[in-house]
Amino acid sequence: MAEFLEFSNVTKRYGSIHAADAVSLSIKRGEFFSLLGPSGCGKTTLLRILAGFEYPDTGRVLIDGTDITKQPPNKRKVNTIFQNYALFPHLSVRENIAFGLRIAKLPESRIRSEVDHMLALIQMEEHASKKPHQISGGQKQRVAIARALINKPDVLLLDEPLAALDLKLRQRMLLELDQIHDRVGITFLYVTHDQGEAMSLSDRIAVMHNGRIEQLGTPAEIYEAPKSSFVAAFIGDTNFFDGTVLEAPEPDYCRLRIDGFPEVLCFNDKKKAVGDLVHLSVRPEKFTISRTQPEPDPLYNIVPGRVEEVIYLGSQTKHLVRVQDYLISIAQPHSRFILDEDPIRGDEAVWIRWHADDGYMLDRYSELDEALMQVPTE
Repeated sequence: MAEFLEFSNVTKRYGSIHAADAVSLSIKRGEFFSLLGPSGCGKTTLLRILAGFEYPDTGRVLIDGTDITKQPPNKRKVNTIFQNYALFPHLSVRENIAFGLRIAKLPESRIRSEVDHMLALIQMEEHASKKPHQISGGQKQRVAIARALINKPDVLLLDEPLAALDLKLRQRMLLELDQIHDRVGITFLYVTHDQGEAMSLSDRIAVMHNGRIEQLGTPAEIYEAPKSSFVAAFIGDTNFFDGTVLEAPEPDYCRLRIDGFPEVLCFNDKKKAVGDLVHLSVRPEKFTISRTQPEPDPLYNIVPGRVEEVIYLGSQTKHLVRVQDYLISIAQPHSRFILDEDPIRGDEAVWIRWHADDGYMLDRYSELDEALMQVPTE
């Protein structure tokens, strides 16, 4: 896929606030790309600049090599799907989908053919004559997608499109969105604060924070190899430990001092030196937990602790284990029938274990929101 959509050094200020701060970003033709971050990070500002609803203070926006920075919205081959769908309540499903083609004054036979194609794409043929109040939230979402796609935009913008749906419907719509993208093959730019949505849909993700791109990569790269403590905390659950490099005797690994722990072995991809201060990030699913002390292994860290809380979540059990000042979240998947097992309970003494390669060292990050550092208890 070639580079297709470009933000070049785009800055947008609202008073003293940098909603977008010198953002440069290239998106490939046909890519499903997500802008991900908390409220106020700048993701919606970039979407609105691309749609033409806002203009940048500096920088340019290009589609397929054409500078569209100053073009009015109606001149851009860009359509937007909003959180509230914005369907016309007095028009049927068919008429809603046909609206853009009627504005363009296409022949009725062409309109009918294109709408039939879209109804088939979103599997809504039998609901074509219904009004928006007669269909479900998921069906409204599909109609909004069809109405946006029927004019064959170069880019489809999706602004928190699933936020109004309940969990099960949202999960189903994620699959349908992915399938629709695969069928139509155009560039999707998806804006969300929900890391689960972005991870499950995207070819690549830009994680945004304070108007800047904190990290850009595939979902696996961002989850497994975060570039900052903010990204590690925002994408999924993680445990942070404050450490100091004690020794780095070989190129691949170093040893850390963490208060209350034995020496911790960690993969030294950052080439940290003795005395460096680091955040160590370890995802909950990287740990194993047991009542008995595991056999020593030179590449595994083994630490004693005590269970403070056990949370059953169906597909997994979360254990909150106290080790000195740290309350460590550990996720244990249920690969076997759990009723046949003797589960670990609260207040039990346990051993936790993780591989040195599964701890990811990060620089200390002074601006990290403390709320993101807290281990959730429910």
